[in-house]
Amino acid sequence: MKAGVPVVPPGQLDLAVLESYLRGCGVPIAGTLQASVIKGGRSNLTYRLDDGQHVWVLRRPPGAGVTPSAHNVGREFRVMSALQETALPVPRTVLECRDDSVIGAPFTVVGFSEGSVLRTRTELAAISDCLVGEIHWELIRVLALLHALPYDELGLSDFGRPDGFVNRQIELWRRQWDHVATRELNDVDRLYQALVRSPPPQSRSSIVHGDFRVDNALIDVTTGQMTALVDWEMATIGDPLTDVAMMCAYQHPSFDHVVGEPAASTSERWPSPDAIAQHYADEVGVNLDGWGRYLALAHLKLAVIAEGIAARYRVGVGEGAGFATAHRAVPELLASGLRYMAADGGTT
Repeated sequence: MKAGVPVVPPGQLDLAVLESYLRGCGVPIAGTLQASVIKGGRSNLTYRLDDGQHVWVLRRPPGAGVTPSAHNVGREFRVMSALQETALPVPRTVLECRDDSVIGAPFTVVGFSEGSVLRTRTELAAISDCLVGEIHWELIRVLALLHALPYDELGLSDFGRPDGFVNRQIELWRRQWDHVATRELNDVDRLYQALVRSPPPQSRSSIVHGDFRVDNALIDVTTGQMTALVDWEMATIGDPLTDVAMMCAYQHPSFDHVVGEPAASTSERWPSPDAIAQHYADEVGVNLDGWGRYLALAHLKLAVIAEGIAARYRVGVGEGAGFATAHRAVPELLASGLRYMAADGGTT
């Protein structure tokens, strides 16, 4: 995981209180605890903790602008804990604290995972075309592995409700828009109504990551292998094709506005969305019925996520590249969602 910047802004973490709490929970703190911000995320706040011998990562929700059902660090801690003994690469879970009084919000601590984050086009430029191809296939491999895991046997049978999942997703993201909207956009309701009339057909049920993309993976750039899949806050039990569609939605050029510069995921060096979907289908042995409608739902979801980032920026939560420009992505994503619906036979 990327190293943090040198300083935690005053008031964000009381390190003395945090260190005392961690020691009380049996975490082996060897020296004075230091913390730095891990930049790049647009949702939960992420910190690197270091005692001179050990390194951990702390995650907590933002202080304001929180969207219902999002930012759920406890949810991601539960699913990562369930995946510890599987072949899926995830960080080592350490502890979850649900007591807001410790640092002002619930938080989780996991082990620090080595690896590179490929978030920007500049970071991707250092990678050869051959290695980009290897990373693509590694993403498909890990996604297929995740979707094949027996969630009942992992204690996740109550982690989500697979029946009617895609229909609930349509309703969820329309409600989320009402919580984060900074303006009126008619295409939100146009796309929502089109999806209600003609929803994705729902393929099967599995653990879904919920926000699968290249910069939510830590990559060993010498081999192309994934060292850890992170940011599990939207994980659930649902339709695995929604993960594939989200991976493809992040290739939309407007995602550059969310990153604040040309994004790694929007590079033309990756296979096209249709090629990615076909690679996944060939790997897993599934068909792609209603694929355009899956893409339409993914673009609605990403549009609401981008609007949520803009909403947090407007109330002073979040700074740096992408926060001030994320709102520009929203109309373009909605328009693409409508085009995917029309191409798949859905009326808009």
